[in-house]
Amino acid sequence: MSENQVPVAPDPDATGPSKSELKKRAKALEKEKKAAEKAAKQQEIAQQQAAAEVDFATEFYGNLPLNRSQSRPRLERVQISSLSSRDGETVLLRARVQTSRAQGNKMVFLNLRQRMDSVQALLTVTPEKVSKQMVKWAAGLADESIVLIQGVVRKTPEPIKSASVSDVEVHVARVHLISGVDGRLPFSLEDASRADIEKETTEVQYNRVLLDTRLNNRVVDLRTQTNQAVFKLQAAIGDLFRKYLGSNGFTEIHSPKLQGAATESGASVFKVSYFKGSAFLAQSPQLAKQMAIAADFERVYEIGPVFRAEDSNTHRHLTEFMGLDLEMTIEEHYHEVMELLDGLFLSIFRGLRERYKDEIQLIGKQFPADEFKWREGPEGTLKLTFKEAVDILVEDGVNRELLGDIKYSTDNERRLGRLVKEKYDTDYFIIDKFPMALRPFYTMPDAEDPTISNSYDFFMRGEEILSGAQRIHDPSLLAEKMRSKGVDPDSMKGYIDAFRMGCAPHGGGGIGLERVLMLFLKLNNIRRASLFPRDPKRLEP
Repeated sequence: MSENQVPVAPDPDATGPSKSELKKRAKALEKEKKAAEKAAKQQEIAQQQAAAEVDFATEFYGNLPLNRSQSRPRLERVQISSLSSRDGETVLLRARVQTSRAQGNKMVFLNLRQRMDSVQALLTVTPEKVSKQMVKWAAGLADESIVLIQGVVRKTPEPIKSASVSDVEVHVARVHLISGVDGRLPFSLEDASRADIEKETTEVQYNRVLLDTRLNNRVVDLRTQTNQAVFKLQAAIGDLFRKYLGSNGFTEIHSPKLQGAATESGASVFKVSYFKGSAFLAQSPQLAKQMAIAADFERVYEIGPVFRAEDSNTHRHLTEFMGLDLEMTIEEHYHEVMELLDGLFLSIFRGLRERYKDEIQLIGKQFPADEFKWREGPEGTLKLTFKEAVDILVEDGVNRELLGDIKYSTDNERRLGRLVKEKYDTDYFIIDKFPMALRPFYTMPDAEDPTISNSYDFFMRGEEILSGAQRIHDPSLLAEKMRSKGVDPDSMKGYIDAFRMGCAPHGGGGIGLERVLMLFLKLNNIRRASLFPRDPKRLEP
């Protein structure tokens, strides 16, 4: 120490932090540490949530661009009907979403439909394959949307009752919207597919879709599996008709539907303007069929529209329907025609029963009915004369004086059908020898009794489905009968001239396609058997 330095004594008041202060500092440090840890954890959670918000499945779902035929990758697509045999396969298919049902936010069931076939599809959240966003989007698809689905077919442990293909389901990997639904459906297909008569014991109240509502929204109504089956059978009847007649030497013709004169009577034809004059829509191809016979075609048939201007608002009348018509030459007797027609109907009935059992059963679920019956074997089809049919009704208590015209009395027709079913156990029969007063001018009179005609009607479930006869091929007799019915022969000169140049004896018949379909399936209203029905009150859609 130098001489000039003065020693400093320690300050008795200068002491370190107290224990209390140290504790405060330690608490503050601990609090800062916990806050930092919490912030780090929150940041980690936020990062995880942000990662979760990233949708890894965006390419596996969504709206497809409008199909303008801009590409054609030629990817194989399958039908739902084939899925039962494709267990384990990855498939691509286009279908409608009939219904969707979400299970929480991780799973959704879709019922997919193609025509009459449906299958269940399942989307469930799977890492890197199906995201939550994808499931949510699929669950929001509107019923009746059209989608493109890719997925794996898997067998199910139990049958899926809500699907027609019930032994498999599709585990979806991709789902894209092809066409959505603009607006609200007029009714659900589930409601439109319910049985026509609900069980009286049911305690559940269902929405009933009325026939007018269906017809006003026919495009949606036609999508039901029942209607898909109905019109598959309609096509089958036409196909069976063609095949039977083709195998029996018939030629298909196509006659004009614009006529210069009424075909049968002026009271029930549609008159249309035709340039500076008028024309009529054909009630049938009757004139053309007969003229084809005069032209030596021998045997002809046609499937085409028929127009009837009758203000009949019944369960079995339309103003436009599809006629199945045929005409053929006769060698000896008009029963040759009647018997060929009988063979034709039996061929159609057998073809429907043998080839379309599934469709008939499907339709029967919505329109329950006794199976249509006809007689087979040596006894053949039941044939009654008009007089015998009247006697059956009289025996049941009907006044004979009121039975001059059972043909146009729906009540008497049905009553006769019921009596025939009870007595002969058949829904199908023929009535022959109608009074001339009930038939059109071109019908041949009976050789022995001119008040009776060589004509016949065929019946299904007590309702007429065919009217036919031997035709008059003699021009003088034809002109006489035309005058007796109030038709001027000069107004149909081209028609009569065909017979003046020589024509073989001939006969035929006309069948209403929709009526056959309605009665075979017992649909109860002919409008259900017509794609877009036309009646006195309906011209749309």
